[in-house]
Amino acid sequence: MEKKESFTKGDLVHEVAESTGQKIKDVTVAVDAVLDAVMGAVAGGRKVSLVGFGVFEARVRAPRQGRNPQAPDQVVEIPARTVPAFKPGKAFKDRVADSQ
Repeated sequence: MEKKESFTKGDLVHEVAESTGQKIKDVTVAVDAVLDAVMGAVAGGRKVSLVGFGVFEARVRAPRQGRNPQAPDQVVEIPARTVPAFKPGKAFKDRVADSQ
């Protein structure tokens, strides 16, 4: 798979503004509000399910042992932590697979 150019939040704003006929400023406010709502819900322990797109949620990573790369014989305890996760929906996976 070849490396492709990134699609930034600014690109998203411009594309949505173009397709809806809304002002860039208004779309920026809307996109920021949606992203903030998703982050707030996930940070609060809730799942955000967007049918066809995917599910955002918080997952707990179990504690584990790691190694210090500067001293490979030294074992380091890595504590459990909560991380954001995304699971793409079927429509999203199918669209990506069809684009290859």
